[in-house]
Amino acid sequence: MCGRYTLSVDREELEERFDARFPESTAPFEPRYNAAPGQELPVITNEAPEEFHRLEWGLIPSWADDDRGGLINARAETVDEKPSFRAAYESRRCLVPADGFYEWAETEDGERIGDSRSSSDRRADGGKQPYRVAFEDDSPFAMAGLWERWEPETTQSGLDAFGGGLEGEADDGPLETFTIVTTEPNDLVAELHHRMAVILEPGREREWLTADDPRSCLKPYPGDDLRAYPVSTAVNDPSTDEPSLVEPIES
Repeated sequence: MCGRYTLSVDREELEERFDARFPESTAPFEPRYNAAPGQELPVITNEAPEEFHRLEWGLIPSWADDDRGGLINARAETVDEKPSFRAAYESRRCLVPADGFYEWAETEDGERIGDSRSSSDRRADGGKQPYRVAFEDDSPFAMAGLWERWEPETTQSGLDAFGGGLEGEADDGPLETFTIVTTEPNDLVAELHHRMAVILEPGREREWLTADDPRSCLKPYPGDDLRAYPVSTAVNDPSTDEPSLVEPIES
């Protein structure tokens, strides 16, 4: 799966890499060292491939009764079949920019690589070691994503003394969300997890956005140019977002 990732490059490099711009009306872009579900993060949608837009990570299908329980990942093998993703796969795809993602691995004896704490302390937080997976040069890449637009049901206020609004008036505006597509891991990631994010080949990113059937894009990216290294367990806390998280620790 992919449950956390990084986007630590600066705005200029990001815009140049993807030939897209952040609208001037949006908040300034800030590097992210621990992007987590539920946060608003920059993506490039097929509707506006020349711009970055901030969508919430955790896809809510358009037909959902409410906006709870967002889906952070979609399996490539069934993405065109599952009701939650089928419509988005057909017409609402996106690029999710990143320069790394985290996976958690457990050694055979339950001990973390490079962890000198007592075994009881290790068991207290699950005994798993976070790793960051990135290109050797930390260059940014695009993960395959799907996005959706969910709108709340309209109120039926009428002459309701509590509502005071017009009949059919919406409580809130639409909520735009996204999910990251995952596939079988390459040899590198297989040592850490049984799934990995779909990293798109640079020459096929626009194909993912526009092709009638982009299934052939959803292959495991070869591990030859990637590296995986252990990082601090501080990344376990999604509220922690600082440069030290991407620094390797001794193993």
